[in-house]
Amino acid sequence: MIPAIRCTNLVKSYDGRPPVEAVRGLDLEVRQGECFGLLGPNGAGKTTTIEILEGLLEATSGQVEVLGLAWGRADNEIRQRIGISLQETRLSEKLTVLETLTLFRSFYRQGPQPRDVLAKVSLEEKADSWVGKLSGGQKQRLAVACALVGDPELLFLDEPTTGLDPQSRRQLWDIIREIRAAGRTVLLTTHYMDEAERLCDRVAIADLGRIIALGTPHELIASLGGEHVIEFTLDGDTRHFDRAELGKLAGVSDFSHDNGQVSLSVSEPHIALPALLECLDRHSAALTSLTTRHASLEDVFVKLAGRHLDDAAGATA
Repeated sequence: MIPAIRCTNLVKSYDGRPPVEAVRGLDLEVRQGECFGLLGPNGAGKTTTIEILEGLLEATSGQVEVLGLAWGRADNEIRQRIGISLQETRLSEKLTVLETLTLFRSFYRQGPQPRDVLAKVSLEEKADSWVGKLSGGQKQRLAVACALVGDPELLFLDEPTTGLDPQSRRQLWDIIREIRAAGRTVLLTTHYMDEAERLCDRVAIADLGRIIALGTPHELIASLGGEHVIEFTLDGDTRHFDRAELGKLAGVSDFSHDNGQVSLSVSEPHIALPALLECLDRHSAALTSLTTRHASLEDVFVKLAGRHLDDAAGATA
């Protein structure tokens, strides 16, 4: 089966002193019928990559195929078969919701009736409302509806839930799940790792314009060596506490420490916790906090990139 998306050695540079490389030799393949997540902090190159795949930007070098076709040779055919929801969608505020969707429907040879798409995104009651009167979550759902009105084989969603309240976010998650269940391909970019874990069949984690990890969420989390994390901080002077000893404790596969907080990757918390407490007791080290949680894709990013997502976003802002 032809991949929905394939790009090889993709590079995008911007002139400057020095030149800025937003994408640095990126390789990516998205299978038909899957929800694929392109993850990473702001500045990782996600939006640049997806805009090249959408035909909105021209790559500096590299090869790109979308549904087996190439931009520059089959542009109209590709546009008829894809749907796009940009990171920021500005629609005319003086058109109604139904007028907006009818306009977008006119761009495609085929597709469902606009009112049917409004029902799919739960906006049928807002059909006659001006776009300017919609809430942020309703505008995001309308943007997704505009991407769906051509009945696309491949749907691009660039940071679709950024800035939304929890309820609006979950409503969009349900829409994405329905699209995926209908056998369509979805490429989703997000910096919310929990979102990717819930929605995506496979994910690629990007940082500084490159892919640093690729696999299913379960595979990537399992690569940490444990599906649980124990985090703790200690009271007082801990200069004489040998943290390397933590990596040798029963049930601990890896450990890290940052700004006084220690994180242990463990597969069996019921074994690792007693071993940790015994170790701390031997060194007369007092806990000030202790938590346990399931490992996440953000832990994978921290292990590979050596910093947290928030730190990475700040560094590239």
